[in-house]
Amino acid sequence: MTGRGEAGGGTDLVVVGDCNPDVLVLGDDVTPSFGQQEKLVDGIWMVVGGSAAITAVAAARLGLSVELVAAVGADPAGDFLLGQLAREGVGTGAVAVRDGAPTGMTVALSHGADRAILTAVGAMASLTAQDVPAGLLARARHVHISSYFLLERSLGPGLVAVLAAARAAGATTSLDTNWDPAGKWGDGRLRAALAQTGVLLPNETEAVRIAGETALPAAAAALTALGPRVAVKLGERGALCADGPAWHRVELPPVTPVDTTGAGDCFNAGLIAGLLRGLTLPGAAALGCAVGALSTQAPGGTASSPDLASALALAQTASVRRVGGEMPSS
Repeated sequence: MTGRGEAGGGTDLVVVGDCNPDVLVLGDDVTPSFGQQEKLVDGIWMVVGGSAAITAVAAARLGLSVELVAAVGADPAGDFLLGQLAREGVGTGAVAVRDGAPTGMTVALSHGADRAILTAVGAMASLTAQDVPAGLLARARHVHISSYFLLERSLGPGLVAVLAAARAAGATTSLDTNWDPAGKWGDGRLRAALAQTGVLLPNETEAVRIAGETALPAAAAALTALGPRVAVKLGERGALCADGPAWHRVELPPVTPVDTTGAGDCFNAGLIAGLLRGLTLPGAAALGCAVGALSTQAPGGTASSPDLASALALAQTASVRRVGGEMPSS
């Protein structure tokens, strides 16, 4: 695939965040046995990883022109990522290559719909707001931030300014915090960033933790009160969209997953593509659910990420229903 670049003078999507190889270990029993015991598994793959990079590749597959802003090391892992992204048509001119830090790396032990994840952040945690080119923000139709908590100390201090600049230039914005390894789930700095965010894209557990609530209805209400619309990813149960007083549940016919790695990141790409096509938030979430579902049909976050026609066809089978202020718990 060749990059679509900026032929029209702009970029559909700028993704800012993490970029690292994922080493995927799949099998019926992937729990390591210490004591120098060797165990055979079904397969091990090295693929494009990191929430931002997976979202960028999935969006490019959907036909968007995409630029990635991230940081990798000057090492073979960084070279692998840059080559894979370029082959997918993702612009990498704003990916910083650090001489003094290794490329971040993730090992994911995956069994069905569940997985355990080990990550060394490496160079990815050196990304700052100064690494985000002002020219990219000025030309972007949409700016998406991934993995806030992994980059909280480096990107976090300048993130409000990045989002505000994007909005001032006419771009829409979104944020996926992903999991917080520190278990603190944000502070005033995150709340200030959410005030500049058009759509927040957590999963159910993340939404509850960020909001400091015990149940999803209260969490979604608290998060929308901070400023953004919210699309909560519910895995195989679809998504729930909160847009002020309007609440919608989006569901697809079930699929049997091979590997769920990156499904949420692919959902993000589909939802953003839907919004850029002028869809309502529930309609865009239906496209996100379709992209996420199709992405689970092969190992890794990008191997089966679909083209736009395939995603639109599946999205047409979605059930979208308004649930008012009473959100179902399942």
